[in-house]
This record gives sequence, C-alpha cells and structure tokens, in this order.
Amino acid sequence: MNYFTTTFLEDAKKYLETLDRKSAAKLLYVIDAAEQTNDPKLFKKLSGEIWEFRSKYMGKQNRLLAFWDKTDGKETFVIATHGFIKKSKKIPSREIDKAEAIRQSYFFNKSNK
Repeated sequence: MNYFTTTFLEDAKKYLETLDRKSAAKLLYVIDAAEQTNDPKLFKKLSGEIWEFRSKYMGKQNRLLAFWDKTDGKETFVIATHGFIKKSKKIPSREIDKAEAIRQSYFFNKSNK
C-alpha cells in the first residue's frame, strides 16, 4: 500500500541525472520506501509546507525537497521540487525558499488551468 505517490518536477529530474548511478538508486529507494511506510526518518518536514527526502551514500548527503498536493481528493501526491548535496548541519534557507517559491507557482498554475 502506498501512502502517497511522488511526482518529479524538472529540477528534481535534472538533479537525479547529475548523481552517480548508485547515489541516484539509493535516493530513489528511499523515496519508494517512504511512499510505502511514511517513515519520518526517510521523509521529514523541514519548514512550513516543505519536506525532504534524505539519503546518504559515500559520505554525501543527498536531499530532495518536496511538498504535498492533496487537492484532488482522490490521490495524495508529493511533488519533488529540486535536490542538492547537504554540506552543513542546517539546510540552507535559500533551498527552502526555492522549494516554497516552486510550491506557490505550482498551485497558482494548477488553479488557473
């Protein structure tokens, strides 16, 4: 049973393409596991409406930021916005701001279709 389905926006797809094969596979495995278990160790709320998928491989902490879309009432989607390698203890606020701007644009465009 899946708790949600993940949709990848263009920046998220591009980020996955930049990763080596094993790092990308690990991050995709984490996303798949999170969809099935809703485990907060795999998919964690950061700030406001922004969440992160987290994986670590060969010392690199890969992060893929995302937000929830529960607007159609039938299926719950998580929209992956973009990714980056976490290099410090705290998630850079510019990454959260970027994800929030993408979230706002996504819902604006969705409501104007």
